[in-house]
Amino acid sequence: MPPRRSYDQYCSAARALDLVGDRWTLLIVRELLAGPRRYTDLHADLPGVSTDVLASRLKDMERDGLTTRRRLPPPGAATVYELTPRGSALLPVLQALGAWGEPELAVRRPTDAVRAHWFALPLLRALAPFSVPGLLQVHLDEGVFHLRTDPEPATPAYGDGPSPTTPDAHLTLDTGTCEAIAQGRLSLPDALRAGRVTVAGEGPVAKALREV
Repeated sequence: MPPRRSYDQYCSAARALDLVGDRWTLLIVRELLAGPRRYTDLHADLPGVSTDVLASRLKDMERDGLTTRRRLPPPGAATVYELTPRGSALLPVLQALGAWGEPELAVRRPTDAVRAHWFALPLLRALAPFSVPGLLQVHLDEGVFHLRTDPEPATPAYGDGPSPTTPDAHLTLDTGTCEAIAQGRLSLPDALRAGRVTVAGEGPVAKALREV
């Protein structure tokens, strides 16, 4: 494997970009924050990445201690990639980057791909002020995903599809509402008060959202 490219600057921002500044790297992290993924799953949820680039980035990330590979036991018997604790620690970095980029979502371009679980990061930001731990299942026009408002270090912050266990709350909202929240044009409390988000469930987080 060729040596890692470097800015050769004694600066923590430059050193961080040595590791995650290449195109696609942070988006691979975004996908792996949802838990272990097979190569084919990653390729499917990263529209536009070539197979060669994805393989190269995964090798670099493994070398740099951001990801690991393991073989699932039968009947799965597939190799999956997952984040190390060092890689998982990039969640707040992606959150800050996403918050900074909210104005860029003003218009969805005809060429833009979309996956339901890509809305997990803005919804986690919107839920942060409630400070109530819980597992939520979110229902969008694009599909279903789940997220945790209090993920532990070894627990994925979110994931595609239904919750792995009974969720503490179900949130249902349409595409327009979710896009407005993701763009920072609409707060979650305002969406709840306007009836644009439906809450079901009896967990603490569901009760907190209904009391808004």
